[in-house]
Amino acid sequence: MAKEQGSRAGQVEFGGYAGPPPQYEGTTVQSLYIPMRDGIGLATEVVLPGNLPSHAQIPALLTQTRYWRASELRAPFKWFLDADSLDPHFRDFRPFFTSHGYALVVVDVRGTGASFGTWPYPWAEESIEDAREIVDWIVSQPWSDGQVGAHGISYVGTTAELLTTLNHPAVKAVIPMFNHPDAFTDIAFPGGILDERFMDAWGRFDQILDQNTVPQEFGAVARLVLKGVKPVEADKDGSLLQEAVRDHEANGSAYALALEIGCRDDCPEGKDLCVDDVTVHRFREKVMQSRTVTCGWASWMDAGTADAAIRRFLTFENAQRVVIGAWEHGGRFNASPYRPPDAPASPTLPGQWREMLRFFDAHLKSVDNGAADQKTLHYYTMGEETWKRTPIWPPEGTTFRRWYLAGSQRLSQDKPDTEIGADTYAIDFKATTGEYNRWWEMGVIEDKTVMYGDRAEADQRLLTYTSRPLSEEVEIAGYPVVTLYVTSTEEDGAFYVYLEDVDEEGLVTYITEGQLRAIHRKVSTEPAPYRLQVPYHSFKRSDVMPLIPGEVAELKFGLLPTSVLVKRGHRIRVAIAGHDEGTFARIPETGTPTITMATNSVHASCIDLPIVPRR
Repeated sequence: MAKEQGSRAGQVEFGGYAGPPPQYEGTTVQSLYIPMRDGIGLATEVVLPGNLPSHAQIPALLTQTRYWRASELRAPFKWFLDADSLDPHFRDFRPFFTSHGYALVVVDVRGTGASFGTWPYPWAEESIEDAREIVDWIVSQPWSDGQVGAHGISYVGTTAELLTTLNHPAVKAVIPMFNHPDAFTDIAFPGGILDERFMDAWGRFDQILDQNTVPQEFGAVARLVLKGVKPVEADKDGSLLQEAVRDHEANGSAYALALEIGCRDDCPEGKDLCVDDVTVHRFREKVMQSRTVTCGWASWMDAGTADAAIRRFLTFENAQRVVIGAWEHGGRFNASPYRPPDAPASPTLPGQWREMLRFFDAHLKSVDNGAADQKTLHYYTMGEETWKRTPIWPPEGTTFRRWYLAGSQRLSQDKPDTEIGADTYAIDFKATTGEYNRWWEMGVIEDKTVMYGDRAEADQRLLTYTSRPLSEEVEIAGYPVVTLYVTSTEEDGAFYVYLEDVDEEGLVTYITEGQLRAIHRKVSTEPAPYRLQVPYHSFKRSDVMPLIPGEVAELKFGLLPTSVLVKRGHRIRVAIAGHDEGTFARIPETGTPTITMATNSVHASCIDLPIVPRR
């Protein structure tokens, strides 16, 4: 595994933390309902060290999930198998942390799993208030030392992050991992374009779970072996579980809600809900007042999770750490596009757990292990395959270098010197980034990582601009920003911009991308809800600006952040598309639009790349 680089001395290999030696063996598990203020019971799993002395008190790590806190096996499998043994997260993760002196508390959020109530939409206010009562319950237990941490991936990561809004004195540290604190831009509508494939699949997946049915995404073996969510211990005949599942029939659908909106301030008809009601930034003032320390995990290759982690890092002065690697959604597999085909995960799950342990040890046990830094961003540079750290973003010394879209489909650092120059492109609606791109976050369930492969053939469907071979290696770290001057035959459209690396043999490696729906092109002058390093698009109904066919329009927007080393002799490519088949909704729904990309001195389309000086 690559070593970290940086200015501080005494650094260790990332994922190499050992911590104090384990002091406990085995686990004991209790399953029960925690009653809420309105009488609703939340199904809860409490996992303690097996040989915990009766007088001992330890900190707790809380997970609030909507994906079943634990599973029940069918007969005859339940007679000789433990459901935890089928999933390495449960089989290995739980004893790893209990052996180091942590209690694990896993809760089915209201309206899901074996919990009662309904789940109307993601991260509803009721669930946030539930979290306060869960923490109160934890600290009242005889084994609790009064300190609580929290963690989770994706949806579950946001439930952990929302704990910071409570300013509960017991909640000391949280690790939101690969999550979407602003779901509109981070996953549902990046650039204002519906991520149709994922939202549809995720919505159906949740509904199947809420009906206590094993989804087909779990695989044939799991569907054969698993019966459903685990009932609590007191529910001997399963009647309480059946009653809870009946409650879930009134649950909402995230995909159905997405279909009813096109702008972030749209409110679905008949529902007391708008997009900003399910964001973390609606609690910005509370988060700023919070004393809870956050360690956000993300990936350059996972939807908008790296952007979300950096926004949090820039917006809040609170003590926090950020870890951004090159993984799939969840961090189990290496997703660096430069990795060899047989490369192992980086880090492996135990490496990830050790870094989590380092953070929780520092803030829940006061262990002096270097994780109590006030503000640090650890990041992985793809192509160099090296871990680094920085107290600011982008890293110190970063400057922007402008590259122009020029004639003959060149990418040049020289501004075009002619007033005439343009390229015409008929949108190819068969253009695609493939099945396992960064937006397919269901791949984690299928044990698949992000895979783009050689983009050379795919680029033949796109409008591309390629530089000359680089005379020196170039390290890009930050947010590339594009400015496009386009003329369209339609009033709306989707614009996708891909940043790519072309090697000496013509192999094309995906680096990052950005997209923007044309009607959302207005750069807003109103304050953004968080600190940004790219042009701010509000995606609000009042800022909608249809294109005027035949007239030049400016589209200026950021690509998703990245850290990559492009080697000497390679070329940089900007590839432009009007659709990503199999992932995003088609815009417009019918017709065959044609765009004209200006490449002249009057309308100089360009991309600004954040370049880090090489040492």
